[in-house]
Amino acid sequence: MHPAASIIVFTVASGAGYGLLAWLGLHSLVRPPTPTLGLLSLGVGLTAVSVGLLSSTFHLGHPERAWRALSQWRSSWLSREGIVALAVYPPAVLFGAALLAPETFGAALRPAALAMAVLAIVTVLCTAMIYASLKPIAAWWGGRTVAVYAALAASTGILWFAAIVLLAGAEPPFLAPPLVVLSALAWLAVRLHWRQVDAPGRAVDPLGLGNARIRSLDPPHTEENYLQREMGFRIARKHAVKLRFVFETIGCGVPIVLALATLWLPTPASAAALLLAALAATLGAVVQRWLFFAEAKHLVMAYYDGT
Repeated sequence: MHPAASIIVFTVASGAGYGLLAWLGLHSLVRPPTPTLGLLSLGVGLTAVSVGLLSSTFHLGHPERAWRALSQWRSSWLSREGIVALAVYPPAVLFGAALLAPETFGAALRPAALAMAVLAIVTVLCTAMIYASLKPIAAWWGGRTVAVYAALAASTGILWFAAIVLLAGAEPPFLAPPLVVLSALAWLAVRLHWRQVDAPGRAVDPLGLGNARIRSLDPPHTEENYLQREMGFRIARKHAVKLRFVFETIGCGVPIVLALATLWLPTPASAAALLLAALAATLGAVVQRWLFFAEAKHLVMAYYDGT
């Protein structure tokens, strides 16, 4: 599949943003945040989410018609994702109002936090299901894609939230253990996804040909068409191996090492370390998401190259 930059930005930015909003909401159920911590986390999360959603419209042939996708919620995961993604904004705004004017909206803080967290989590799952429900793309079809999206959103989101906790001068409710565990789970989820990508013979076989190799007697046409450009993207194996290593080292290894370093570093240095860890994890997510599309192959390509 062609790894479009707009979709990569959308999935990475919205994943980290919704992950951050989810952790902020869950944290607020246990311990109401200070206005600085709450508003800073809310601002970063909503900015990432908004950038991601706007970026996704650039992949549409007619962005002005994007609103029509919301009408297909009964059958389309894309439509469900759009509805839930927009539904996060009202409780997020109410949450911010409760922080700014506690005497007026203070009672709504926890309900708004809960709604924001639940809707953010559901949005990430809906995004994952857009791809996990596509049977013609064997590399995506199934629960491992959902695990990848959920794990990366959780790991990048918690790293950004932890960095903001220290930057805001708040007492950290957690540090190394959950950061290490979630980064390790993200690595494991992606490794399992790669095993699915590399597994032979998993492609959907609507013709019942099994492992038989087929080929066309004549090419379907003489020039490259839209399907070949979008569905037939190829990446050399050696490049895939290098990029996988980049994800594992920068996207997972660096955050784990920096999270462990906070056990011995003073607070200012810990804040800088976690900020660097969040940036590294986000960069790793970009690499993983590029590979997610580049290594996937649509069944339609069997018509063109017989594989």
